Amino acid sequence: MKTLEGKNALITGGSQGIGREIALKFASLGANIVLFYVGDDEKAQQVQQECEVYGVKTAAYHCDVSSFDAVKADVADVKKNFGMVDILVNNAGVTRDNLILMMKEADYDLVLDVNLKGAFNLIKACAPMLMKTAGRIVNISSIAGLMGNPGQANYSASKAGLIGLTKTVAKEFGSRQVTCNAIAPGVIQTDMTKAFDADSPMVKQIPLGRMGGTADIAETAAFLVSPASAYITGEVIRVDGGLAM
Repeated sequence: MKTLEGKNALITGGSQGIGREIALKFASLGANIVLFYVGDDEKAQQVQQECEVYGVKTAAYHCDVSSFDAVKADVADVKKNFGMVDILVNNAGVTRDNLILMMKEADYDLVLDVNLKGAFNLIKACAPMLMKTAGRIVNISSIAGLMGNPGQANYSASKAGLIGLTKTVAKEFGSRQVTCNAIAPGVIQTDMTKAFDADSPMVKQIPLGRMGGTADIAETAAFLVSPASAYITGEVIRVDGGLAM
């Protein structure tokens, strides 16, 4: 059943990994897909083509989400071409890991700017449309934002901040029937976790005994933008195999 048919979904970091999986899942449910990405143009075009198989409208914008002006301009173009944004998924994220004593200020700033400020920029730019459609916002946080992680002061801070942003947006926009929830993935098989394997200490700590897949996150995101979750907002859902219990 195409529960998202006719909806327009904007997904940041949509050219690979979790973002790509969410885009494909939403497209399979009938949503038109707008990808915001940086990096490889060919990857973004490939995701577009994969989504178009489902007969939906797609577009891709090479957009630095940390730039308020770039986001504002590109969202205005999305409105012109798609008419409305019904669903926003803030998935764009970067890492620049190091211990605090060795972390460069520029690396701290970059991670906060992309992971946290980027989500703010998109929410602010899309808010007028989302409030007209009782829209859905899903922020991709991390269990690092719940429990911290050595070597990731910048990443953990950005993901913890994203949880605070999620709850505030849920309260501010709730009267307009806009829901805002966060997903906190654990160790998920993506390019960011390619150094992990089944024998990694982190993986051995997972109660389910294995890493998660991008489809696990996409399925949760699909639930959070479906009619079934209309009365859920301000929630943080761990998808981590029990790691952060």
